[in-house]
Amino acid sequence: MTSCSIGPLLHEGKAKRVHTTDRADLVAMHFKDDATAFNAAKKASLPGKGRLNCQIAALLFEHLQREGIESHYLGVMGDDWMICKRLRVIPLEVVVRNWAAGSLCRQMPIAEGTALTPPLLDLYYKDDAFGDPLLSEARLMRLEIVSADQLEAIRKLAFAVNQALRRLFASVALELVDFKIEIGLTADGQLLLADEISPDTCRLWDQGVLDQRDRILDKDRFRQDLGGVVEAYREVHKRVQGVCPEARVYR
Repeated sequence: MTSCSIGPLLHEGKAKRVHTTDRADLVAMHFKDDATAFNAAKKASLPGKGRLNCQIAALLFEHLQREGIESHYLGVMGDDWMICKRLRVIPLEVVVRNWAAGSLCRQMPIAEGTALTPPLLDLYYKDDAFGDPLLSEARLMRLEIVSADQLEAIRKLAFAVNQALRRLFASVALELVDFKIEIGLTADGQLLLADEISPDTCRLWDQGVLDQRDRILDKDRFRQDLGGVVEAYREVHKRVQGVCPEARVYR
């Protein structure tokens, strides 16, 4: 039996629903089968996607914890529910890029597939009404979202996550092209990883495939109408599951 029960809906996003629980310090996240792109201008329902994202995220959060990187994750409850610490999520999308792809290639004269050494870190203001704009450091300070010390801690955390995930994915012949994370604060001010880490939030290329379309094992398959989205996520799950222990059940 689980030691908490799911309460009313607290927030619904594009890919997840967040519910209260009977414990004030915990929330329950339900991973939906919904797929969206281009700020929800493109939508679809992909049966099985929510379960796969939940299980992949659980395995990755647990791997990061073993690497000394803490998150809001506490365990799974069923196939597509995750129990997490309740945080005050900072309205930032933190993106680390190892290879040029996606919006970077539309915004800069740089070819897709160009290696970025050192990795590039981008910060976006998380607000759909403004289109999640890219922030300069001056704009970030103007918004007073984080302090200078918190910004430096976020940078260090993002690059630590990148190193840990690149090693893990490389061990199963996957290239971590880029990824997005969100970060929240506990009641006592501790910075923790929040949201999810999954093929919805990472670009992953199969190192054993040369074709630039066939190698894609992430949400770009949906963005680019390539098909096989759930199959790609299933392949990522199979590979990660092969090197990570089974996701723990929250009790």
